[in-house]
Amino acid sequence: MPSHRSWAGSDSRCIGRAGLVLAAALGLLCAGSPRAEAQDPAIVVTPGDERAFHAAVQLFKDEAAPASAERAGELRRLIGEGMEYSGVLLPLADDAFLGEMQTQALSGRRRYDCADWAQGGADALVEGIIRRKRQQLSVEYQVWDTARCRRIAEGTIEQPDSEMVRLGRLVADAVVKGFTGTAGVSGTEIAFISDRSGEREVWVMDADGGRQRAATRGDSIKSFPDWTPDGGAILYTSHQRKKQPALFLTSRGDYRPGPILTRILDDRPKYRGVFDPTGENLALVTSLNGAAEIFRVDRRGRELRRLTRSGAIDISPSWSPDGTQIVFISDRSGAPQLYIMNDEGGELRRLSFNGSYNTAPAWSPDGKWIVYETRVGGQFDIWLIDPSGEVNVPLVSHRRSDESPAWSPDSRKIAFSSTRRGKADIYVVDVNGENLRRLTERQGVNLQPSWGPFAR
Repeated sequence: MPSHRSWAGSDSRCIGRAGLVLAAALGLLCAGSPRAEAQDPAIVVTPGDERAFHAAVQLFKDEAAPASAERAGELRRLIGEGMEYSGVLLPLADDAFLGEMQTQALSGRRRYDCADWAQGGADALVEGIIRRKRQQLSVEYQVWDTARCRRIAEGTIEQPDSEMVRLGRLVADAVVKGFTGTAGVSGTEIAFISDRSGEREVWVMDADGGRQRAATRGDSIKSFPDWTPDGGAILYTSHQRKKQPALFLTSRGDYRPGPILTRILDDRPKYRGVFDPTGENLALVTSLNGAAEIFRVDRRGRELRRLTRSGAIDISPSWSPDGTQIVFISDRSGAPQLYIMNDEGGELRRLSFNGSYNTAPAWSPDGKWIVYETRVGGQFDIWLIDPSGEVNVPLVSHRRSDESPAWSPDSRKIAFSSTRRGKADIYVVDVNGENLRRLTERQGVNLQPSWGPFAR
């Protein structure tokens, strides 16, 4: 089996150029969806659009004991940062406020100051109250559409005092969902592989790079992390069983941690596993007669079905969001290219024809795009192709390699690893190629990001 490298799997100038190409190639790219109320027309949020939506976030009324002079301000700052990370709903500047800076009481079914907020540039108004519920902080919030003077979202979110950052991020993501119909991702997490502790282990961090911590420990090489759809566990490959690759789970929920699928395929190496959108089945890469093949299997090791039979190397499966198709890499044409098949292994078609070495595909959660890496000269760049193969455009270009792209659950961002600063680090970029940010720094080699599901 080839190594991942053989199959891999100024900055702003390069990113900007790619984004312009993408925007010119497809004007219909919309990352938003209808507001929460079914009778409202859709708010179309187009990445790269110069007009951003703004939300006026008030200082929430703080009724929690013990009293704190800083708590409301800190929460407001964290909510603003979370909204900024979403890239679609930004906090309104304080000097643009034409209404109360602080929530006095939650509004009922009607407001009478919406015109003032709209005149100041607020497309939405966020108000709330902080309370104490048992040993946790409880935040009750409301989101208002100022143009129509309608309440479009409300709810309560609870977290321990020690999780103030997470509390702010979760409120921010809920505000974004109320306004666009799709939650923000500032409260989500990214798994990745890092050797900062000596061996290559699975690590987890917040979507903005915060709270980086190890999820596995041992003396074996780990690779290819993949979240369960509910976020309760991470699947990964490890060489610790009989020194050949096998699949393991690390769990923080109801899943049993440890090796999985140990009773199938006669102890053949299992190079990689990827959960389908239900979490009940996996696409599994193993080897038969010297060639890598893809199987589908129930996560309990039942209903094993072989999907590829080409005799070529078939690897890197990624499920469509409805679970009916799989994009994968095969060299059956002589070089690695993207192919699509259904979940039974039928209806096979070649997807990529541009580029002589394409690999590491990932299907977007909204189904609109497949991101992948392609070799350009001596390095790898990240491209987007639509599932029909009609649109194929660069997203990230750089003289150093950019690899292993992974989608955020809202399909608005892509995480990837890059050697543009020397050793590989994890970066995040918007789907239009803008707002590049580095998440890891000066801590070993960091590879193979996998973006977790929406926060719960």
